Amino acid sequence: MIRRIVLIVLGLIWLGPTYLLIVNAARPAASYDPGSAWAPSGDFALLDNFGRALDSADLTGSLASTALYAVVSPLLGVVIGALAGYTIVVLRLRHGFWWFLLIFGGTVFPSQMLLVPLFVGYSDAGLYDSRLGMILIYTAINVPLAAFVLRNFYTGVAFSIFEAARMDGASTWRIFWRIYLPISLSALTAVFILEFTFIWNDLIFGLTLTQTQSVRPVMTALAGLMTDVYAGTPVPVGLAAGLVVSLPTVVLFLATQRLFARGLSLGSV
Repeated sequence: MIRRIVLIVLGLIWLGPTYLLIVNAARPAASYDPGSAWAPSGDFALLDNFGRALDSADLTGSLASTALYAVVSPLLGVVIGALAGYTIVVLRLRHGFWWFLLIFGGTVFPSQMLLVPLFVGYSDAGLYDSRLGMILIYTAINVPLAAFVLRNFYTGVAFSIFEAARMDGASTWRIFWRIYLPISLSALTAVFILEFTFIWNDLIFGLTLTQTQSVRPVMTALAGLMTDVYAGTPVPVGLAAGLVVSLPTVVLFLATQRLFARGLSLGSV
């Protein structure tokens, strides 16, 4: 009984910030008062506040760009990562473990260390402030995780499957595309969800590598809107924008949580 009470109290404390976010995001923009932030206003103005945020910060272009980045880059990342895992484990690439360390080793460095060389390199290559440049960097960042999960997954797949397919005359590419890729769908989906969430919520690379509203990720545009709170943007407008913009990742995770959990367990073999 005591344990249940403690858990309920801790749960309510954990949900406190979420409650404040929802209550104040739904409050009419003109009626915000920090002294009554915990009390619901009785009016539901969430959609009005979000519409105002769309107009003032031009979030429509940023949302479209972010949707592009969050779908295309994870798809490319999981396919390239699956190819890397397939080559290392199934095709038994010479010195495969060291190739894997080379792919995965880049993740040990903080992202902040990459910002200056990325900015200089993108500027010199003409990729700065371009959608292609953002897709490339997000894909490169996502490949190591996909390679790690798929390498572990393919380690648990019987090598006799590959041998039987080769005896039937299938090429290595056909075996990958028609056999290994379909059987790893759960692991691929789990990695895709993680990478989708990371890209959707990214701020640091968007701030560094983009400038125009139509190219910037939505979290970067949202950060600019929240900065404008001190210059006159009502707090409920900024909170409403943040709440609505966060919904796609929540919906995606809730819709695929069983597949997500299964994919991660398969990828940890």
